Amino acid sequence: MLFRYLFFILIIFLPIKTFALIEVDITRGNLSPLPIAVSPLSIDKKSKESFNEILKNEKDIGAEISMIVENNLKQSGLFNPLNKNAFLQKPDIAHLKPRFEDWALIKAQALITGKVTFINEKLRVEFRLWDVLAAKEMMALAFTTVPNNWRRVGHIITDKVYERLTGEKGYFDTRIIYVAEEGKKTNRIKKLAIMDQDGFNTKYLTLGNELVLTPRFNPTNQMVTYLSYFRNLPRVYLLDIETGIQEVVGDFPGMTFAPRFSPDGKKIIMSFAMDGNSDIYTMDLENRIVERITNHPSIDTSPSYSPNSKYICFNSDRSGYQQIYVMRSDGSNVKRISFGKGLYGTPVWSPRGDLIAFTKLHKGKFYIGVMRTDGSGERLLTENFYQEAPSWSPNGRVLIFYRETKTDEKGEGFSAKLWSIDLTGYNERLVETETDASDPSWSSLLSN
Repeated sequence: MLFRYLFFILIIFLPIKTFALIEVDITRGNLSPLPIAVSPLSIDKKSKESFNEILKNEKDIGAEISMIVENNLKQSGLFNPLNKNAFLQKPDIAHLKPRFEDWALIKAQALITGKVTFINEKLRVEFRLWDVLAAKEMMALAFTTVPNNWRRVGHIITDKVYERLTGEKGYFDTRIIYVAEEGKKTNRIKKLAIMDQDGFNTKYLTLGNELVLTPRFNPTNQMVTYLSYFRNLPRVYLLDIETGIQEVVGDFPGMTFAPRFSPDGKKIIMSFAMDGNSDIYTMDLENRIVERITNHPSIDTSPSYSPNSKYICFNSDRSGYQQIYVMRSDGSNVKRISFGKGLYGTPVWSPRGDLIAFTKLHKGKFYIGVMRTDGSGERLLTENFYQEAPSWSPNGRVLIFYRETKTDEKGEGFSAKLWSIDLTGYNERLVETETDASDPSWSSLLSN
């Protein structure tokens, strides 16, 4: 797998913190996106020919990498990449020394330039971030990697730019695992699939012979847990994406579902049902010891750890109808935190620790929302006919979820698609997939 090739990051020049005039307000979404110019990365003829020969294609690698950066920044809702037709300076010259007055003339406040070369059959990519208003360089880095990793370079550059301009980690060098769906609604073929967060490099991890549900990434590595039905019996599996090795976590006497990893990746937390009741359990992945966390004559399910592992949120109908609860990781001190109208489910704790995302059903409509960990500050970000299963980006600023459409009177027209929305509720977008898709889960940053 390409992920095994580590990046060697060379710091060319990283100045002492400057007091740049530009800044990005991450709380405002796309209300005031920052005008930014992403210049195509320059590449000499010899390097371009070497790249095309190695990968057997005719791509302009410099332009392709810059397009990845531009698309990532645009989709974040925080940046407004400017039209390249308005650029007055050639890419190679701009990378050496921008004429800031030319870039200011087209209203750019920030500028990204770069250069691509081949050294000993390795791809070397330099980039610089400039503050146009202050006429200063803000950052300059270089990456050396194998040629096939060129798309990842674009994502890592975006992460560096995003972090420098917003003050927070990015989420672009990540992957999404999901359930790929095909066929009629009454007879869907479901396979595990994985792709880059921008929809490229899709790979299918199962054949579709068995039903698969609720894949979830390990926060610390490229391990995935998911639910699969083997001979109509539900089992929780572990899958190492890099090696393809799959194993059964354990056989349980009842139905198991909604498995998730603990923040350190050493445990799986899940619910399992028996005799019409469902409780929450954990399993230590090293010694396979199972511990019961809840013991209540109600349906307790969809558990999710807080980032510090001290608390667990889950949904339960112990109050008479489905609501969200928080308890200590040992099952003590259970408190209900959702008190709005409607039914609440699929709670998942933000990696930042400040919010819990959820699905809400009220008056026939489904909502994706967030609330503080004590239940206050509930905000509904999006509503639709049917949508659920939010999953957080690793920086806790964006949610990905899936949405279904109605069928017509003939039972046709059904679809399931992935969507994302940021915490402002303004930047909602369709996430492109090769097939219908559901149950998404966002990985941690690959470059960490």
